[in-house]
Amino acid sequence: MRLLVLGGTRYVGRAIAADAVARGWDVSVLNRGTQPLPDGVTHLAGDRTRADGLGVLDDAGSWDVVVDTWEHAPRVVHASARALSGRTGRYLYISSRSVYDHPPAGAREDHAVVDADPQAGEEVSFAQRKRGAELAVAAEFGERASVLRPGLVLGPDENMGRLLWWLARAVRGGRILSPGPADSPIQHVDARDLARFALDQAERDRPGVVDVVGPSGPVTTERLLQATISVTAEQRHKAGNPAARLDWVDPEPILRAGVAPWTELPIWLPPGTDHDALHRSDVSTALDEGMTLRPIESTVAETWDWMMRTGPDGWGIPSGVGLDPARERQILDAELPRSTS
Repeated sequence: MRLLVLGGTRYVGRAIAADAVARGWDVSVLNRGTQPLPDGVTHLAGDRTRADGLGVLDDAGSWDVVVDTWEHAPRVVHASARALSGRTGRYLYISSRSVYDHPPAGAREDHAVVDADPQAGEEVSFAQRKRGAELAVAAEFGERASVLRPGLVLGPDENMGRLLWWLARAVRGGRILSPGPADSPIQHVDARDLARFALDQAERDRPGVVDVVGPSGPVTTERLLQATISVTAEQRHKAGNPAARLDWVDPEPILRAGVAPWTELPIWLPPGTDHDALHRSDVSTALDEGMTLRPIESTVAETWDWMMRTGPDGWGIPSGVGLDPARERQILDAELPRSTS
């Protein structure tokens, strides 16, 4: 297989390039060259946002499949799809479950999506950018288009800081503000499992749309947070930090304290429509197509190993992700209703 990855140096794109190299594929990546490249790939230097940014592809031959993870202006995806339509067998776009329009619990691939424009720029919402890119690929490739819609993506190389913050918080130890309910389900996919499924779909030459995330139920908030405590135990001991303990608090007082779900307490959403949309979807299509998932404990442990190798300067936890320690202590010290694990 000859694969072209548009991007290929960060997170999901990097995981896809690395998996393809491990399969023995001929892998090229097109990007500006500002980030370290995965081992074993051919670098094609180009900036997709420039009018001449795809010129390097003119003499690069053809590919069996192109994988694109772009999340910005849809018109950039449209230009890439148009340029590659005559030299590529299949165009596989990594989209997002964010494209669905207020999905209820149990929603699947046939649920309504947001309105979007394939020629839009950066001014539209994330959901509209991803949906616009889907439309752009479909317009140029038709039945040769494949779209994967992951939900929450975790794993090594994460650049959103969500799991990274919880791991860093576990290292500090002490009482950890743990948002209830403890048994609330979390649907996620490891970036490497997403990469494997994407390339399996490419090998099978499968068209259409598939939601790619684990089933709702096996992974809970408690299981995730307990895993972060377990894998950081040695480092916590070396640092002389106190033992870590999950202190469960009901959602209502957390929200009344002004804590923002998803950002200040990453990954967590209180029970309700947003939680149903993200963590209670029907993923039977992906399971029927052979999606396999590693245990959350493996994802957490391997993410922590990556964090230890790269050091804090390489984690890149964005500003605004995670709860300020002083606010956390204030909430924990208040007389609030407690959840039980």
